[in-house]
Amino acid sequence: MITAQDLHEEFQFPQDTESQLSSDADLEDPDGRNAKTGRGMGAKRGRKVLGDKAKSGGAGRVTGAGWVNGLHKENGIENMSLFEVVKVGRSATQSVVDDWIEAYKQDRDMALLELINFFIQCSGCKGAVSEEMFRHMQNSEIIRKMTEEFDEDSGDYPLTLSGPQWKRFRINFCDFIAVLVRQCQYSIIYDEYMMDTVISLLTGLSDSQVRAFRHTSTLAAMKLMTALVNVALNLSINMDNTQRQYEAERNKVIAKRANDRLELLLQKRKELQENQDDIENMMNAIFKGVFVHRYRDAIAEIRAICIEEIGVWMKLYSDAFLNDSYLKYVGWTMHDKQGEVRLKCLTALQGLYYNRELGARLELFTSRFKDRIVSMTLDKEYDVAVQAVKLLTLILQSSDEVLTAEDCESVYHLVYSAHRPIAVSAGEFLFKKLFSHRGPEEEGLPRRGRQSLNGSLIKITVFFFLESE
Repeated sequence: MITAQDLHEEFQFPQDTESQLSSDADLEDPDGRNAKTGRGMGAKRGRKVLGDKAKSGGAGRVTGAGWVNGLHKENGIENMSLFEVVKVGRSATQSVVDDWIEAYKQDRDMALLELINFFIQCSGCKGAVSEEMFRHMQNSEIIRKMTEEFDEDSGDYPLTLSGPQWKRFRINFCDFIAVLVRQCQYSIIYDEYMMDTVISLLTGLSDSQVRAFRHTSTLAAMKLMTALVNVALNLSINMDNTQRQYEAERNKVIAKRANDRLELLLQKRKELQENQDDIENMMNAIFKGVFVHRYRDAIAEIRAICIEEIGVWMKLYSDAFLNDSYLKYVGWTMHDKQGEVRLKCLTALQGLYYNRELGARLELFTSRFKDRIVSMTLDKEYDVAVQAVKLLTLILQSSDEVLTAEDCESVYHLVYSAHRPIAVSAGEFLFKKLFSHRGPEEEGLPRRGRQSLNGSLIKITVFFFLESE
């Protein structure tokens, strides 16, 4: 964690606030706080590109369970690609993933080729990566070739298409990635090949000038990161349990101590640590290769995806992500020009402040960005203003001393807002402030503030009555 002395420098908002497709080096962590060490990507083996092929069994099409000629067999009748299966959504995602894993174990190159084409097709590209391209072309060359195959006359692609089918497609797409990692977490995720290839592809696509590639691959990479965060959390819990079992066994008297069990626990702990190192390197590769660049993308929806997912990571695995090295990205993005992105910042923070234990660890962040949150209660976007008031209500509940009398008074006046949701949210803030403390006099409010509080209480009583009707 940073010290109070370093607070201003750590959270200094970058001078260039314009969204960009490149030139993000100024936001790279200068002190290397996000860097990981150990096995895995970015360590001893480096990141593979698609042209780096290891030995694999055979080059023919996969004939695994549920697959015929590299296509999924649906109900014993139809042969569909992964994209078609996810698009139609008729198969249970887990069974599709299990079939793909079996195919990977038989011929990992051909199974990976199917997965690569899945991401290409999900981007709306009509082209396909051939077996020859996969084996002999580098990552950048494949992406360049796919860019040439893209239909530039149409700006539509699956993630932007309207209608219930395509809304389900987005859900199925995200579910597929989550289930893929979950089902692979005890086996092929650590084979130093599958994840390297996928992360390399998504990183390359996320830097494309083609919006469809950039949008789709960023969503995939962020969901992949979230899935890996869940794996890392499980590994951390298992490591703690193993350590406790080891300590308990070692503390037994010599006559009752099982040396064989101690050896097994030591070996298990070592394997878990190695796996944790691998997962951390994968996460670091995605964070540095995708997030750090795309959270400032020119497209607001892409920026919103990044902020939404980093909020999930900090909430799920707070020990690793709830620190100023990651929180600063949310703080900076609260100044975004698009309301939908600012809204994602506020909802991400609400998930943290709602948990009082996590909220207590946000003291430095709150002190730096509190004024910005207060100002957002007057945001031109009503939805943003409402969520800003709700966030301040959570901050109020987490600490009695964070918000000053002036901060609170600026919210009290919002009970008179003509926009009903803002007035109701301000009333809830006022209610929490009034009934969670002994009285305005003891809060150090000036006389004008006490009068405002009393008048607002009458107003909000009417709002609560109308809301209950």
